[in-house]
Amino acid sequence: MNRLFNALASWSVDHRWPTLMLVAALTAGSVVGFVAPELAELADFDNQPETREDDDEVAEDEDLAEEPEKPRVRRRPRGGGMFNADAILVVDSENFFSEEGTRALRQVVSDLEDLDYVRRVTWPDSVPLLNIFGLAEPLFPRPESSDRRFAAAKVRALENPLVKGQLLSQDAETMLMLVSFDYAFVFSDAQVTTGLKEVAQAAAANFPDAGLTFQVTGSEPAIIAAISQHESNQLRFLTIGFGMVAVMAIILFRGINTVIIVSVAPVVGVAWTLGMIRFVEYNEGNGLINVVLPVLVALVGITDGVHLMVQTRKLRAAGLSVREAARKGLQQVGLACFLTSFTTAVGFGSLILADSSFVRDFGKCAVIGVTMSFLSVVTVIPLLCSTRLGRNIHVGLEESPIDRNLGRIGGLIDVVLGHRRVLSVVGIAATAILFAVCMTLQPDSRQRDNLPAAAEATLAMQHVDEAMGGMETGRIDVYWPADMSIDDPQILHAVMAVDDLLKTEELIGHPLSIRNLIDAQPGVGPPEERMSMLELLPPPIKDLFLSPDDGKAIVTFKVRDLGIAAYGPVFERFEAAFEELKTDFPGFSFDLEGGAVWRWENLYQVVVDLAASLGTASLIIFGVMALVFRSIRIGLISIIPNTFPLVVAGAWLVFAGYNLEIVMVVCFTVCLGIAVDDSIHFLTRFHEELESTQDVDDAIRRAFTGVGTALIMTTLVLVAGFTTVMFSNTRDYFIFAVMGAITIASALFADLVFLPPLLARFAPRSVAAGSFTATESADHLGTEGAADPLAESQPL
Repeated sequence: MNRLFNALASWSVDHRWPTLMLVAALTAGSVVGFVAPELAELADFDNQPETREDDDEVAEDEDLAEEPEKPRVRRRPRGGGMFNADAILVVDSENFFSEEGTRALRQVVSDLEDLDYVRRVTWPDSVPLLNIFGLAEPLFPRPESSDRRFAAAKVRALENPLVKGQLLSQDAETMLMLVSFDYAFVFSDAQVTTGLKEVAQAAAANFPDAGLTFQVTGSEPAIIAAISQHESNQLRFLTIGFGMVAVMAIILFRGINTVIIVSVAPVVGVAWTLGMIRFVEYNEGNGLINVVLPVLVALVGITDGVHLMVQTRKLRAAGLSVREAARKGLQQVGLACFLTSFTTAVGFGSLILADSSFVRDFGKCAVIGVTMSFLSVVTVIPLLCSTRLGRNIHVGLEESPIDRNLGRIGGLIDVVLGHRRVLSVVGIAATAILFAVCMTLQPDSRQRDNLPAAAEATLAMQHVDEAMGGMETGRIDVYWPADMSIDDPQILHAVMAVDDLLKTEELIGHPLSIRNLIDAQPGVGPPEERMSMLELLPPPIKDLFLSPDDGKAIVTFKVRDLGIAAYGPVFERFEAAFEELKTDFPGFSFDLEGGAVWRWENLYQVVVDLAASLGTASLIIFGVMALVFRSIRIGLISIIPNTFPLVVAGAWLVFAGYNLEIVMVVCFTVCLGIAVDDSIHFLTRFHEELESTQDVDDAIRRAFTGVGTALIMTTLVLVAGFTTVMFSNTRDYFIFAVMGAITIASALFADLVFLPPLLARFAPRSVAAGSFTATESADHLGTEGAADPLAESQPL
């Protein structure tokens, strides 16, 4: 295998025009994917004619897109429809039910509805009467009313099931104004966020004694806050991160040409990836692909690129010509780069087996990305090194702080080899203990996870959660038998059973159903007698909770943004209780719906899929390493240095009080690829050195001499890049950055402290006959003996 790879490496350097044509072809393909995606779709080799599960949803989206009067329609869960809104104005005051408060509230609503882009404002005073025969009287009395009448209005508001916990908090100090937009007149994000607040504040300023304060939240403001924060963070942290990485690279390499060559490869790899993935079918809204994939490709490219560049610089400094150094460097490091890319691609390929299309798409695109990263490293770097740009890449090698002090750091190898028994036990035990700690992590997801913590939309969501018992609405659909009449008392009995079930859960707030509406009517009596009260309800209200055409009644409830880890057990108890209710109510069925339920059913599965695929990827990678190195021992040994960094990061999550979220599993996946990268480079060099020395300790020292500089350099550069993102005020960015820095630093620690003792204790004493080595290629290419100036490198 090594002979074949070395022959290809020599051919690619000696025949630069064909290599340039390959680079040009890949570049052209990526350009087609960018500028002519319709051509990419024609060439989509993953396009299947079968009907996909989400075809109906796609068709619905296309139908909605054709409606010009609703250019930004979003599908929301049905149930409690009158409480759906594009934005929510959160109003706080202790004086709502007073003369000044009433005047201020009505002025605010009037001024908001005067805006051309506001279609409707729903607030407590606009809630319809619960009795069609009642007198039309607003919830808020006339401003000149007496204090006693205002007090009575407050009591009446808190007795109204459509107001209490829905639009007004139980202490009557927080009110929600639900704003729906006419998007034909929405021309900027500011209109639906700061514009609403400014209009409300201006209206309330005329009534200072009312003491009204305002916050804006809801679906639109939250989306705008997330996108705005993402864009600003992306630009800022890309600039800072790449700037810091460039500065670190210049300091470590001490040569601008070297930095340019190393930087071009990952940039080209990312560009190729983003273009080539257009040739496969995937959801363009997949955040893993849009955000994580470029980072993954860049990190893998930087890691392999640094290893290749460090080796090429050493060869150039040893006296080889530009082309010979490029050829020899690719021969010595290129195979390790291939193995790292292959094992990483196999690992990501396991994601294709996941149940979630979200994860499957990421797996497909990640395989393409890793492949493009490898091709960019092994083509772009040797090409540039063999040109005039690479003529002086060795200049400054002696001044590099890592190379100057590598001997001192190498003393660590002698220390760990001297304590091989103890450190081997410590490494295995620490990995096992930390793994057990990581197993306590539970999958989780919250709405606020992707929002900036200091954004007004986020703070308002938290406030509504506390004041109203939750801002998000869930529902239970109660389906009755097709042959049952709508006025059958069994329907109300079933709804009451569901309502009683909801009230047993502390995390569920303010259940609302036809039961509450009937109870708000005058009179008392059993459900059999009160079912006729439904006829007293206004049709718009009744239709929200009763659908004769669908044969179902709807029970809504409030949930707080506590995460699916908190609500998962609650929903599981609901599902179990539904089975019992089906026995009590033959022919009935009960469905749990809503945004929180969707996250429980789908995002939970995404996290589980990612975690399971991560474990599968780890097993596959270690199996491949055992097969490649022709040693089960080597495969088993590699488990510790590759697993230790992940369990350290996982233990940090546990001790920091986090649950297992998508961003964390994704970071594990990214960092596994980088950790495997460094381990494979070390093991490959150890395997080669063992062929020439047959002494394990000596081979370990020589391996560190060969790859130690690159290991330390990649760690410093990557940790510096991750550190810049730690200053983000977006929670997910911060977690990703901290986990990345911890994992990368821990990987270097494991490679230097645990891997050498494990190799010294358990590695085979000699290399199997016929296994690949770098020295084989020298004979094959006619470059024996002195052709490899590093072949006789001495241990530190």
